[in-house]
Amino acid sequence: MALSEAVSKLPGLRIYNPPYGEFTISKVLKESEGRWTPLFKGVKPGYVGVGNIIDTRAKLYQYLGVKDDEEAYSKLLSAAESPLAVEKVSTWRDVYKTVDSLYDLPMVRYYEKEARPYITAGIVIGAGPDGVYNASIHRFSPVGSRKAVIRLVPRHLYHIYKSSIERGREVPVAVAWGVHPLVLLAAASSPPYGVFELTVASRLMGGLKVVELDNGALAPFLSSVIIEGFITAEQAEEGPFVDIVGVYDRVRLQPVVRIERIYVLREEAYVHYLLPAGLEHMLLMGFEREAKIWRAVKSVVPRVKKVRLTRGGFGWLVAVISLEKSVEGDAKNALLAAFAAHPSLKIAIAVDSDIDPDDPLDVEWAIATRLRADRGLFVIPYARGSTLDPVALNEEGLTYKIGIDATRPLDANPILFERARIPE
Repeated sequence: MALSEAVSKLPGLRIYNPPYGEFTISKVLKESEGRWTPLFKGVKPGYVGVGNIIDTRAKLYQYLGVKDDEEAYSKLLSAAESPLAVEKVSTWRDVYKTVDSLYDLPMVRYYEKEARPYITAGIVIGAGPDGVYNASIHRFSPVGSRKAVIRLVPRHLYHIYKSSIERGREVPVAVAWGVHPLVLLAAASSPPYGVFELTVASRLMGGLKVVELDNGALAPFLSSVIIEGFITAEQAEEGPFVDIVGVYDRVRLQPVVRIERIYVLREEAYVHYLLPAGLEHMLLMGFEREAKIWRAVKSVVPRVKKVRLTRGGFGWLVAVISLEKSVEGDAKNALLAAFAAHPSLKIAIAVDSDIDPDDPLDVEWAIATRLRADRGLFVIPYARGSTLDPVALNEEGLTYKIGIDATRPLDANPILFERARIPE
């Protein structure tokens, strides 16, 4: 399914027309997130821009065909455990045209100090030397008409890149921009190495067609833009760009991608503008980790009401878990399970089932009234955390983690913790 078809089924579309100032699109994305879906006509001839297509749980659950958190978590985790093979399309080039330069594509900057226009929602599909394919989302910024620098973090594509370069082999890649939201969700997840994320998307969607490029990489059929190339041993400065925590990521030397061909849909090509540090970024990046936390916590505490990677923690660094304790110690076990399920997690907070993790005032109230620091607070020193943490001790994300048990002590009088209510 093309992105244009998926977007057409969303409620609350609002159409914008040119001309666009340099930061018009990012301003609209910020204004509209969580409220409506902006559609930007004519961002360049033949292109339509769209953003905030997966910025709310309601939209995500519509794509997934589910009703609630638990059903969504179960469907995503099950898809990773029982992926469905993709189907190769043999004749596909007639629906695409080619363009000569990366600068022909309608990329934008989102924040004032960012280095250059770039792609934030591009899925990079890499072919490993061992026959393994990986699909993941990476910043992709041109440094020439046929060259781009890509941000790699120490995960599966990075492993493919390092092992390939060590063998004197460049990595064949396809960069797909403008894809179905469930393809994005699957690419943002982290199944075990060797499980191809596009096969996870195929399970979620009931089948997925792909094209095979001349370099051997695969890309979802009807992706609006498909960039064919190779990740090389050459490096260039990447950044500054804004990452999920809302600050400018440090400038690093990162691998350069040599571009062979650029394919664009002949019909209107819908490209996806994903606002860095926006609600869409947080939900896409964190949802699968939230599902893993939910599953891990349920294995040690059967009554789990809700799990949230919080907005204040940018959907990544802070989790709140609402649960019902059977015995003292359940909450701490839940917190330890959360840290194990999501290694990037920095702060985990356990609250009772009457506390809403989506309400930061509710969570703060629980901490203020139910936390005893002498027995409800613990620190995990020198643990691997997130490379996105600005105060991590090194570039590998070494940090101190905090667990907070803000649940009511079972040996205390429950009347002391009863919340006063005005009757209707």
